[in-house]
Amino acid sequence: MDSVAPAIAVTGLRKSFGDHVVLDGIDLEVTAGSTFALLGPNGAGKTTAVRILSTLIRPDGGTARIAGHDLAAEPDAVRAAIGVTGQFSAVDDLLTGEENLLLMADLHHLGRAEGRRRVAGLLGRFDLDGASGRLASAYSGGMRRRLDLAMTLVGDPRVIFLDEPTTGLDPRSRRTMWQIIRELVAGGVTIFLTTQYLEEADELADRIAVLDHGVIVAAGTAKELKRSVPGGHVRLQFRDAADLDAAARLFGEGRRDDETGALQVPGDGGVRALRAVLDRLEEAGIDPEELSVHTPDLDDVFFALTGHTTSKETAR
Repeated sequence: MDSVAPAIAVTGLRKSFGDHVVLDGIDLEVTAGSTFALLGPNGAGKTTAVRILSTLIRPDGGTARIAGHDLAAEPDAVRAAIGVTGQFSAVDDLLTGEENLLLMADLHHLGRAEGRRRVAGLLGRFDLDGASGRLASAYSGGMRRRLDLAMTLVGDPRVIFLDEPTTGLDPRSRRTMWQIIRELVAGGVTIFLTTQYLEEADELADRIAVLDHGVIVAAGTAKELKRSVPGGHVRLQFRDAADLDAAARLFGEGRRDDETGALQVPGDGGVRALRAVLDRLEEAGIDPEELSVHTPDLDDVFFALTGHTTSKETAR
């Protein structure tokens, strides 16, 4: 058993607003120095979970420990250990980029020299030093998101909550943010991410949980989740119709396409399933021209678990 305490440990977290149950006893565990993604359709409770874990609102029940501190008993210690970047930028448009960061340094009670040193480092790290003297109102969307995240890092947090950090960004800016997130994790920071882009979760998250109607309906790595839903198959391509006929008889459950000379054999995409297909082909003396493995993507997983599509309306 791993002796290292998780960065985030949640047990039985509950929250209701009036008669509406938003979180119905969820359990979560996030390994230190990893990226965890929480997915779910609109109204699933993701933002409520982030607001609770970042001490903004109180839960109705359950327990949580963040960076080793009890959420209920040590809220100040939790706040000192975390950073939060919400869907909507906390940047002050009336201040320059540098002034926004210096303001955060003052709020964290950093000394003047230490504050300026940290601000200068963050401006360089986020490629904002050339625009540090410009009003934030003149920044592009990507620059504002980088500044927002830099402001979060002034306090040197060990755990960062990112609530849809790349919403509205162009593809290039989004990938820049992804690289920054990877670098933070490589440096030992723990990232708790909510996102409306399943590609983002697939790219960044070490583990993913799907939240629907206030409960966790599935959790695991992206590969584990993809293998949990039907639709995976091995695609066999044959040179001639005789080989296709022989393979179709061998794999009675396969779906054949006479026009392309292909046969789809159901499977979970795992090594064991692939080996079983190859062994049966070899025993039957059938030699396909090509072979490829296809597994469901996170869109398939999301729809199978929640009944919702994964367009950009996904999850608040």
